[in-house]
Amino acid sequence: MSLGYAQKLSFKEDVGTLGMSEIFDPPNVLQQKIEELASLIEESKHLVVFTGAGISTSCGIPDFRGPKGVWTLQNVDSIHLRSGIPREKLAELHGNSFMEICPSCGAEYLRDFEVETIGMKETPRRCSDIKCGAKLRDTVLDWEDALPPKEMNAASKHCRMADVVLCLGTSLQITPACNLPLKSLRGGGKIVIVNLQPTPKDKKAWLVVHGMVDQVMAGVMERLNCQISPYVRIDLFHVIFNQTHCIGERKYTKWSLRVISVHGEKAPLSFIKSVEISFPDRPELKVAVLQKQPFVLKREMLLRPLDILLKINLSDGCGCQFVNIDFPVNFEESSGCVNLDKDKVIQKLKDVTVQDQCCGKFSVIERKNVPGQKKELSTYAVVTNIVKYGAIAPIAKLSVVNTVAKRSKEKVDIRSDDCLMASCEGEGTMKKLRVQ
Repeated sequence: MSLGYAQKLSFKEDVGTLGMSEIFDPPNVLQQKIEELASLIEESKHLVVFTGAGISTSCGIPDFRGPKGVWTLQNVDSIHLRSGIPREKLAELHGNSFMEICPSCGAEYLRDFEVETIGMKETPRRCSDIKCGAKLRDTVLDWEDALPPKEMNAASKHCRMADVVLCLGTSLQITPACNLPLKSLRGGGKIVIVNLQPTPKDKKAWLVVHGMVDQVMAGVMERLNCQISPYVRIDLFHVIFNQTHCIGERKYTKWSLRVISVHGEKAPLSFIKSVEISFPDRPELKVAVLQKQPFVLKREMLLRPLDILLKINLSDGCGCQFVNIDFPVNFEESSGCVNLDKDKVIQKLKDVTVQDQCCGKFSVIERKNVPGQKKELSTYAVVTNIVKYGAIAPIAKLSVVNTVAKRSKEKVDIRSDDCLMASCEGEGTMKKLRVQ
């Protein structure tokens, strides 16, 4: 969650505790603490947000120590980058399961699928820089791996500069990361801890808040008069049309159409379930249903203009079921090149999506011809999700059964049905989130 303040660094620690009691501040105490936290943030000159697995559990992603926790799913889920926090203001201490890095030139590649390996091992892809081409590696640490110096140094530097370190959803137990917030104390900084369980650093904190992270931060945002924008998820894919050659005097042609990932032909397109290809102006041609990747259709037909309709069926967890894309083909001449500003196209899609409050909108970012071949590559951006944030029920009206509650299914009774969800709730649990 980005608060939009200057001089802010947000970084992550992988934490969670099995079997510990969860503590809930009474509603009036919680409200008082939220107001105090909002005031601290408002007056802060250099705020650092130190986050753990507790910010992921709100959208169904388990922490690795919980009953259903899995190491590879825990707090390396790319939520922070997807929320809009700039990469340069983020230190991912334990990596990102959607990120690859080039060990040679340092280039980073954010993927829309989960990288196949952990432990900084080699992946099946290479650096796309023609001057480099080194084999890429994943960025997720295994248990025996040391924290990456680049991320650790940035985190340490900003913690020393911080006048407030806000710890969200972390038990502050995993060393050496758990000691980073303490660096702020030497310069007179304050530590605030928002967590449902006691932590070893509570005695060092200026303020300890026992409450749901999403509920607390929604209250802080309201107190600061900061609106929480809807989360808009946009995914990219390529459509490649390749005309091979003409056959005979009647001018038959062979062609193929592929729907592939922008990360490479062998990379998974996990936000697409299937592709249906039909021909509205040629009803005699059968509809093709492509159920498995690679999504490829090959045909042979008369050489004359053709209107192709692509029905892109989106995976479970997306905000709409499908997107229809018209793809006209004129075999004898190019459809023309398009090369738009990617960032501007994506921003416009987001603006229109928020205005219309629906997903499924799409736009062409690029269309180009491959030199020396009758091959055309088109890049599409499609809005696969929009998540609007509902109002938070007043804290005084939330029912709290016990001040101290064991981890159980019953404890969800303390949450309002329309509580704020984390920034990637539109992608749901990790299975749904990885509509990527």
